[in-house]
Amino acid sequence: MDALELPNGKSNGHVSIKTPPPSPSPFRNSKFFTANLRILVTGGAGFIGSHLVDRLMENEKNEVIVVDNYFTGSKNNLMKWIGHPRFELIRHDVTEPLLIEVDQIYHLACPASPIFYKYNPVKTIKTNVIGTLNMLGLAKRVGARILLTSTSEVYGDPIQHPQTEEYWGNVNPIGVRSCYDEGKRVAETLMFDYHRQHGIEIRIARIFNTYGPRMNIDDGRVVSNFIAQAIRGESLTVQEPGTQTRSFCYVSDQVDGLIKLMEGENTGPINIGNPDEFTMLELAENVKELINPDIQVKKVGNTPDDPSQRKPDITLAKKVLGWSPKVTLRDGLPLMEEDFRKRLGVLKN
Repeated sequence: MDALELPNGKSNGHVSIKTPPPSPSPFRNSKFFTANLRILVTGGAGFIGSHLVDRLMENEKNEVIVVDNYFTGSKNNLMKWIGHPRFELIRHDVTEPLLIEVDQIYHLACPASPIFYKYNPVKTIKTNVIGTLNMLGLAKRVGARILLTSTSEVYGDPIQHPQTEEYWGNVNPIGVRSCYDEGKRVAETLMFDYHRQHGIEIRIARIFNTYGPRMNIDDGRVVSNFIAQAIRGESLTVQEPGTQTRSFCYVSDQVDGLIKLMEGENTGPINIGNPDEFTMLELAENVKELINPDIQVKKVGNTPDDPSQRKPDITLAKKVLGWSPKVTLRDGLPLMEEDFRKRLGVLKN
């Protein structure tokens, strides 16, 4: 009987894996196959997904397949790879089954912006639950390793600070954000149940606030909102009270962490984020100073269930992945500003 190793490195001593994971397709060893790995990225046309695809495609041994329904993603994020012999793009909704041969699955599909997931909360929770079930079913059929991008939102409005992976969270199950928060919590449950019952190789990343080029402009997330407002010369709208905190990870660091987690031996969940913590007012002042010192900062009403503080404890990521973020907020914001200016058509004075 195999004991299951928990995220804290301890064994529960009694949970058994009923069946060994299935072997990959024999076509993987075909003499006609040139790439070493076929990698599926769900939500690969989105913000983080497209940056992940860029990194995976840089390795000539990878063949990358993206599925996306374009609810929040865009083909424009992947234009450089369309037509490449090692790249394939499929318009598909993960709430429907997918039959395909792959070795690894990066399961990113799900709207992460409050504006989008509140607009269609039923679709959001279907994506988290049914979509994850479909991807786990695919992983089971073909013997693929699967990585779920979960979220720091599973901690809700945390009582523990900073948040470690052992913290179970403080989440409202019936709030306007619950389709996302609780949906990701169920997705994590499904991942571990398939791991315990069917021997599926799983990896779970709990992503904290991530920013960078290709974010949707005005998508409701604070960094993109502030940068778009500053470029347009509008007031920066800080939700009250302004003392709530977030920790911002640049997208290249986030992608590094995801790949290290997929290629490592730890199931997770593992926090992937930057532990440098800023209040919303501090972020607004940083954006104002860097982009447009003449604009004003004004406070607006807050949204329900908005967490008062958010900071990852990345001790586990440092220990088992050898990962820590490299890009500071002061270095990352100008890179995002440059991208937003191009897309908004506003030149820097």
